[in-house]
Amino acid sequence: MSVCAAPNDDQGPSRLRAAARRLTLTCHPETPSPAVRRVTVLVARAGGALTASYVIKGDLSRLRMPPPRAPRIAERLWQHTCCEIFIALAGAPAYHEFNFSPSGEWTAYAFERYRESHLLADELLDPAVTVRRSEDELTLIAVIRLGRLSSRHVTAKLSIALSAVLEDDAGALSYWALRHPPGRPDFHHPDAFALKFNEVRD
Repeated sequence: MSVCAAPNDDQGPSRLRAAARRLTLTCHPETPSPAVRRVTVLVARAGGALTASYVIKGDLSRLRMPPPRAPRIAERLWQHTCCEIFIALAGAPAYHEFNFSPSGEWTAYAFERYRESHLLADELLDPAVTVRRSEDELTLIAVIRLGRLSSRHVTAKLSIALSAVLEDDAGALSYWALRHPPGRPDFHHPDAFALKFNEVRD
């Protein structure tokens, strides 16, 4: 029997305006994973940076985790276990996507609109991925310096989507997100951008 995290019941507008949020990702019903009990993300915005701390709880022996590597840009991380964040200026069609691997590798993309992207091969975007692991829990922390996306990102109202791809020991992928749109898994869908951070004022 598969176990997926229950949907959040505390994502009202007043809470979404907070500077820090702890959220629970849900498993897409078409991609269950019996190895995973819970996926949570703590997202904090402070000092011009966005910090995302992902915690994956379950039987990690049944998940495929890439071995540690030197920090570097690596494409197609989403084909295996990775954590993801999508960042948009509220109301704008453009957005950025970051992929973080437990290996320490990362990728950044810029999208002009839905699924129209190009790779950002810029080492200055390095999110400084750190990973801690125990028998039943993996924590991955990434720090995004918003000013390196644009000067507007530092203070503007943001819409954010959070997700994770988890690969089991048989090679099957399960898809976890803050909010899933109807149909097949789609982390890029506008409905997925469910986390809001208000404009930062002096």
